[in-house]
Amino acid sequence: MGPQPPRGAAKSLVGPSLKEGAAAAVALAPLAPRGSSGLCSPHSVLTQRPRQKLSRKAASSANLLLRSGSTESRGGKDPLSSPGGPGSRRSNYNLEGISVKMFLRGRPITMYIPSGIRSLEELPSGPPPETLSLDWVYGYRGRDSRSNLFVLRSGEVVYFIACVVVLYRPEGGPGGPGGGGQRHYRGHTDCVRCLAVHPDGVRVASGQTAGVDKDGKPLQPVVHVWDSETLLKLQEIGLGAFERGVGALAFSVADQGAFLCVVDDSNEHMLSVWDCSRGTKLAEIKSTNDSVLAVGFSPRDSSCIVTSGKSHVHFWNWSGGAGLPGNGTLTRKQGVFGKYKKPKFIPCFVFLPDGDILTGDSEGNILTWGRSLSDSRTPGRGGAKETYGIVAQAHAHEGSIFALCLRRDGTVLSGGGRDRRLVQWGPGLVAFQEAEIPEHFGAVRAIAEGLGSELLVGTTKNALLRGDLAQGFSPVIQGHTDELWGLCTHPFQNRFLTCGHDRQLCLWDGEGHALAWSIDLKETGLCADFHPSGAVVAVGLNTGRWLVLDTETREIVSDITDGNEQLSVVRYSPDGLYLAIGSHDNMIYIYSVSSDGAKSSRFGRCVGHSSFITHLDWSKDGSFIMSNSGDYEILYWDVVGGCKLLRNRYDSRDREWATYTCVLGFHVYGVWPDGSDGTDINSLCRSHNERVVAVADDFCKVHLFQYPCARAKAPSLVYGGHGSHVTSVRFTHDDSHLISLGGKDASIFQWRVLGAGGAGLAPATPSRTPSLSPASSLDV
Repeated sequence: MGPQPPRGAAKSLVGPSLKEGAAAAVALAPLAPRGSSGLCSPHSVLTQRPRQKLSRKAASSANLLLRSGSTESRGGKDPLSSPGGPGSRRSNYNLEGISVKMFLRGRPITMYIPSGIRSLEELPSGPPPETLSLDWVYGYRGRDSRSNLFVLRSGEVVYFIACVVVLYRPEGGPGGPGGGGQRHYRGHTDCVRCLAVHPDGVRVASGQTAGVDKDGKPLQPVVHVWDSETLLKLQEIGLGAFERGVGALAFSVADQGAFLCVVDDSNEHMLSVWDCSRGTKLAEIKSTNDSVLAVGFSPRDSSCIVTSGKSHVHFWNWSGGAGLPGNGTLTRKQGVFGKYKKPKFIPCFVFLPDGDILTGDSEGNILTWGRSLSDSRTPGRGGAKETYGIVAQAHAHEGSIFALCLRRDGTVLSGGGRDRRLVQWGPGLVAFQEAEIPEHFGAVRAIAEGLGSELLVGTTKNALLRGDLAQGFSPVIQGHTDELWGLCTHPFQNRFLTCGHDRQLCLWDGEGHALAWSIDLKETGLCADFHPSGAVVAVGLNTGRWLVLDTETREIVSDITDGNEQLSVVRYSPDGLYLAIGSHDNMIYIYSVSSDGAKSSRFGRCVGHSSFITHLDWSKDGSFIMSNSGDYEILYWDVVGGCKLLRNRYDSRDREWATYTCVLGFHVYGVWPDGSDGTDINSLCRSHNERVVAVADDFCKVHLFQYPCARAKAPSLVYGGHGSHVTSVRFTHDDSHLISLGGKDASIFQWRVLGAGGAGLAPATPSRTPSLSPASSLDV
């Protein structure tokens, strides 16, 4: 007979008491909330009201614990061990060795050791033999970025999302039947914001935003110049020279790309010119306090640079200073609109072969700027002999013009925002041909010319379209447009389903790398799970509603509401007879389910958690549930026996679990880092073969641990690429791939799992601290 609950436990359903069992203590140091938001702005939100509806991950137990009636919540200490001071770790072992204890923000969490484990020392201690290789990235950052779509000399399309620059080959390559292959440049440590392609069509410059690492230390913006054939980084430009981020980039053209112009995101939007081969700064000047949206060298004269943005077009004259670092000068002339209405924004421009410049603005107009002799009465700051003036205007679109593209045949393409039209213009701005982008893809964000008459179009709803003006366009890359949380994988196919704050529910084909279907939920989707039959899927929303949809017809077969707070987890039992729904109202709702999954009826409620439900798993026999909550409880429930709380948690130590997604438990407590505030891990998933555990953390990383992971400071393999907190990870049904979701970056990564000794095994370095894969690595 195992240890019994201490006196008073029957009256309090808030979690384990400090005196529950004689424990060996493994203390994760309690820390005050971090002053920094963490790498790439993860959002561990401190809350004053644990029951309030939370649109993001709830966090600190500092206030949640005030609601608990146990000795733990009142600061009681184990007579055998205490957490020690901030940053400390101390361990004490009793003779029985029946449990371990970890501390999160000073709260002790007791976990019982399974009877088959005689010593913790016999558990796996190293990193797993399996490794991950980035196979595919779903999505494109078109919603809020420009200069984000180009075609390389190789025919590959280059664009970015999160911290990854994607090189996509529409036809051929290692991709599945739905499209071509992808390669990835992964040298950046934070979100990429702009691109520029060298005149040779091979070298690429990519600029990233600023961020902070997991310790709150700033990560500085920088520009990488790299080879698109080898994915080797050739030059790192401007480390320590830019503020906030890199907003716009351009290579010079007239001198074979010898120079690079950069505009940063500081208040003054510093404009600088750099020597590409040496990485040295040749000139720098404060540009404007208004936002700068585009920059470019004149293709006929590298001493002429143009910038445009909020209410301005600026023409810069650059004197190189004999190529000596810092000796160059930049002088500015403002574009004068004269009798023409000054627009609020000028997002784009192109240089014409005759030297004129076309600008597209927020009024839907295309303005033609031509060279003219300067007025001697207003020589301007630079004293240049020539200036630019407006020589023609054409109203091209309803609403803003987001993109202009000069084609090889000398015609110009313009892309509209509100009207979503693509228009081809000939000499004298005569419209030749046009097409309209379907509304569900959004507005035109960027245009690139492919092979022959083919065009690539990036949209504001994060889709990449391919086609031409005559035949129309079809999507080759699609993605979500807002924060992602919900993820589940199909029980026997290489498909997975995602949902998030954009209210879209998307089913993805992992083999074809394509969107199978998408529907509008009308509300935010936060969690989902497939029925074991694969015929239906349950989706939990932020209002307490949950839906069951037929995966073939996409029809809603069930629509039920439990409470009025958000749902954080839905999970079918392994036999498909029950559905468990974890809510932020602290309850787990249990439903009986028909054999086809289409019908559900309330079976009972699991009542006893003192905070919102975060994770839950079913036992392999479908009779029991293990659940975690926002104040770090681990509770066990007898569902078949009437949704009863199992007060003696020691009796559940040997229970086998069909899935392991709970972030707290003996088998996974080693994944928690030192000094964690309890919110650093957002999601966890054990592989179906029970060999590895994948972890999604708050610092943009995916970790791979051995399973079980029940030793403190367990080493892991760490993989970067996401540009925001990673919200969820799940293995596909055959463990061939791992899917991970970026939160605010709205990215979906599909990782190939490479087994020990398997073909194509990629070497990986064990690490206890986050690290990015080398920029030069080629994904297998």
